[in-house]
Amino acid sequence: MLEDRTPEASTAPWPAAYPQGYAVVDVETTGLARDDRIISAAVYRLDARGEVEDHWYTLVNPERDPGPVWLHGLTGDALEGAPLFPEIAEEFAARLAGRVLVAHNAVFDWQMIAREYARAGREAPVRQRLCTIALAKALGLPLPNHKLESLAAHFGVVQRRAHHALDDARVLAEAFRPSLRAAAASALRLPLLECLPLTEWSDGPAARDGRRSGGRGGHGLSAGGHRPTAWNRSKKRPPCPFPNPGRYVPGERLKQGMRVAFSGDTSVERELLEDRATEAGLHVAGSISRLTSLLVTNDPDSGTSKTVKARQFGTPVVDEAAFGQLLGDVEPADG
Repeated sequence: MLEDRTPEASTAPWPAAYPQGYAVVDVETTGLARDDRIISAAVYRLDARGEVEDHWYTLVNPERDPGPVWLHGLTGDALEGAPLFPEIAEEFAARLAGRVLVAHNAVFDWQMIAREYARAGREAPVRQRLCTIALAKALGLPLPNHKLESLAAHFGVVQRRAHHALDDARVLAEAFRPSLRAAAASALRLPLLECLPLTEWSDGPAARDGRRSGGRGGHGLSAGGHRPTAWNRSKKRPPCPFPNPGRYVPGERLKQGMRVAFSGDTSVERELLEDRATEAGLHVAGSISRLTSLLVTNDPDSGTSKTVKARQFGTPVVDEAAFGQLLGDVEPADG
């Protein structure tokens, strides 16, 4: 049971624009790539003011090798008898429906969930997400870094089983409650982002053959342990119709037409991140020049050609999480 670690409630009224409910989520996966699978999932449902309503946890048979067992502790034997994702999709959806999805590095959890639903030929009933990293930044919490363990320590929350979906969801729910109340007390605008459903998943001939020859016992896996599938963009990226308004100014909004480049690994698959930028009216550039408005990278000190040129040209740099927040409020082009 969650303990109330929040100071005395503020006499300020609760912001009317705040959501009516939250689903605090954690998923453990076989890896970080776009073809990796969910192996366990947990949801804590909270009401409008962060009070816990209930919680839920399930294992999921990923139909492939379980990935980094040393991290999550779930072996192939432990997952063999677990339900397949389509078998828990309805129950999972019931836990998410009508609520804001809350997660630590929420874009990762959302992408993994959205891909699983796309594979199952369904859509996850999630319209908005809230990242607790972004909320911690908005609140100005004095954290040494943005790991879950640091957020938990700040609020005095004890982790019992790190990288276990149910315990991670519990820890996050405990840390989110006082964060939500602090935000409400200062009438802070919550850093909510839209969740666009993914429908690009398609199976190639090899995958269909594997599904026919496989089954719940053999799983139809390829020799490398993966079911051969393809994750494709739903459309070809069109050229940007807006003129370049110049460089991004830190602290201000992005503007349609700005040239954005990406460097290094991202938690969201690069193509999908670039698609989101294009849909927002930005120009996705493959290289850095004096005309580049912004570089997005999670490792600005990596020494890649793009980061080096960005320093030479004075191009502003933000990380993926910050870019995700900026994408939620892009300024329209002039005219």
